[in-house]
Amino acid sequence: MAELLSIIGKALTLIGALGLFLYGMKLMSEALQKVAGSKMRQILAAMTNSRIKGVLTGILVTTTIQSSSATTVMIVSFVNAGLLSLIASVGVIMGANIGTTITAWIIALLGFKVSLSFLSLPLIGISFPLFFSKNSTRKSWGEFIIGFAILFIGLQFLKESVPDINGNPAALNFLKSFTDLGFLSVLIFILVGTVLTVIIQSSSATMALTLVMCYNGLIPFELAAAMVLGENIGTTITANIAASVANVSAKRTARAHLIFNIFGVLWMVAIFHYFLLGIDFFMQQQHGVSLLKTNLTQSDFESVKGIYPIGLAVFHTSFNIINTLLLIGFAPLIAKVATMMVPDKGDDDEEFRLKFINSGLFSTGELAIIQAQKEISYFGIRIEKMFSFIQSLMNEDQTKKYYKLISKIEKYEQITDNLELEIAIYLTKVSEGELSSENSKKIRAMLKIIDDMESVGDAIFQLSKVIDSQKQTKLKFTEHQLDSLRQMSALIKKAFVEMNKNLAKEFSQVNIQNATMIEKMINDKRNLLRQQHVEDLKEKKYKHKTGSYYSDLFSINEKIGDYIINVSEAINEYQKTK
Repeated sequence: MAELLSIIGKALTLIGALGLFLYGMKLMSEALQKVAGSKMRQILAAMTNSRIKGVLTGILVTTTIQSSSATTVMIVSFVNAGLLSLIASVGVIMGANIGTTITAWIIALLGFKVSLSFLSLPLIGISFPLFFSKNSTRKSWGEFIIGFAILFIGLQFLKESVPDINGNPAALNFLKSFTDLGFLSVLIFILVGTVLTVIIQSSSATMALTLVMCYNGLIPFELAAAMVLGENIGTTITANIAASVANVSAKRTARAHLIFNIFGVLWMVAIFHYFLLGIDFFMQQQHGVSLLKTNLTQSDFESVKGIYPIGLAVFHTSFNIINTLLLIGFAPLIAKVATMMVPDKGDDDEEFRLKFINSGLFSTGELAIIQAQKEISYFGIRIEKMFSFIQSLMNEDQTKKYYKLISKIEKYEQITDNLELEIAIYLTKVSEGELSSENSKKIRAMLKIIDDMESVGDAIFQLSKVIDSQKQTKLKFTEHQLDSLRQMSALIKKAFVEMNKNLAKEFSQVNIQNATMIEKMINDKRNLLRQQHVEDLKEKKYKHKTGSYYSDLFSINEKIGDYIINVSEAINEYQKTK
């Protein structure tokens, strides 16, 4: 019993050490994303016109934010919004795989060659005042330093909790049954690396565990390298999870990540022994130590064990660089295979992308404004379609279809946010060039329009939240309430049709008289419903909570009408200032 408790205690200590390391990495990565995240997103959105630039961007972003998972999730979100093409995303993923190797170097050089654990508490002490700063940048830097310190405390605990070859011969004997199977051992440890990364959800934490196991002599260098290959497969699971609720393009991006990493592991497995001999030769030239030498005496092992983590970092980096160089020319083929793996299923998997603007190539003058106007017109069609989901949501009784609509509305809301940002960046870039006075005024009108259109998307999302809350409480609207909401929706639909008719025309030819008339009808209807609602509450025709949901719905609908008329009024304002 005592022995069992001891084993459980050691296992929990190991898990706790790994958790502490993972928490430090997460804190550090998230802090860096807060400091540099917006810039990284801008760089990612712009670098779409060249595969080489995509690779360099992936390296830069992942090195900066110290998380390939964060980079790949970001890539999936951009493809989901149509702001990054599938082929361009493959290049960025390749770069992210190279960028993530920096983590292994940090751990190998600072965690094993130089022990920073004794500096961790002083670092936390220095950064603690920053952590409570009201300045968001200073606070993020404080979080970064604390995360950095916790990471190395976790690594120190990890090194101490993983058994070494001296103190735990039983553990070594257990592992030897898996390490003496020749090439089968390589395949087993590739699988172990994959499974561990899937479970831990962090290739960095699995890499740290691999480095520590090799450093402590539990597994030979060859099988530690096999685990590193497995981690390259396991890390793709994060992007696939992120894409599971996204559109068809994002799913294809996640599959492309999987294809790239698996193909890399396959060719590496084919030449694994020879590649390791090359790494061993390089390390002998640099450090005078053979990583593949077995049957070392204890004293010899103690003198060279600090080189193993560096050797693994060299292996990890060289593999990912060579894999990228080999496969970068095949990005279109990888994209094609990913497309075959995830076929288009029709409207449910509709692709969202900037149809008329290339965010990597900025046109100038008149052509740029025509492109932007077409994009804005298409934006209007999208938010009109988003509103149609609300009408379906009100009438949907099947649970599966209902939650699919909820998910779709939420996705559209994120897309409207991204589109507004990207069109605004494009228009701002265009305005920096030589423009006529009329085109400058048109750009100002367009910026106002996309702001209001994004607000429409937010308001539609609010409607979905109110409907969902009402459904969760199982409160039902009266037939009169439902009929009134249908009438209000019909007016909003008319307003959308008129708005999109105006957006499709040349701004100088737009007449907003019909749009103004529809807006007045919406306001009058809202006022009538509000008055009737007060009277119905007095007569207790329905519960107060039901009335609250009902009031929210017709009020938000009226707000949507306000944003819609703002679009036409922005065009009218442009006409007056011409």
